Amino acid sequence: MTAFSFIGWPEAAVEFYRGLEADNSKTYWTDRKSVYEDSVRAPMEALLYELADEFGAGKIFRPNRDIRFSADKSPYKTAIGALMEHGYVQFSSQGIGVGAGYHKMASDQLNRYRSAVAEDEAGSALENVLTGLAGAGIEVRTRDSLSGIPRGYPKDHPRAELLRKKDIAAWKQWSAGTSWAHTAEAKEHIIGVLRTSRPLVDWLDAHVGASILERRR
Repeated sequence: MTAFSFIGWPEAAVEFYRGLEADNSKTYWTDRKSVYEDSVRAPMEALLYELADEFGAGKIFRPNRDIRFSADKSPYKTAIGALMEHGYVQFSSQGIGVGAGYHKMASDQLNRYRSAVAEDEAGSALENVLTGLAGAGIEVRTRDSLSGIPRGYPKDHPRAELLRKKDIAAWKQWSAGTSWAHTAEAKEHIIGVLRTSRPLVDWLDAHVGASILERRR
């Protein structure tokens, strides 16, 4: 249990990540580890504690990058991210980001997703959800899509663009220069996006769900 309330990330957190972007080294990290713990990680822990009742327990990702198969050997991530049962929060020198959805789908999830998208009632419901997100100023992001329509579906399907997606999530980003970004008010904006994005999460949970393949592994 955290011993303090969320009051936002201080300017020191922005400066920490700006410095890390310029000098992504073990020396920089070691010399400023206390800044990371006090100004970056501690506010995230406090935020997750206060959001847990509504959005589920949160887990902060480790700050070290997995460089085993990467050409970029920078040892540290330039953002702190945390995953909750119903959302994702990130902080970096660019500001605060909030997301919700399925950031990656296994093959069995993709099969269920595509079947639902192709079905008139479920597919139309997803379109309505995405329209609502756009109207609320929330972006819908996809990191990976097929170049064409997946096998077994007509090329002229009315929801062809949705069928091509291999992941789908709502996303909202605020600049570090936003007036409330370093105050307790940030929590209310984060909550607002998570609540507005909940219909997307609910649709995905109802029609896609967790991967059976991942559980078997």
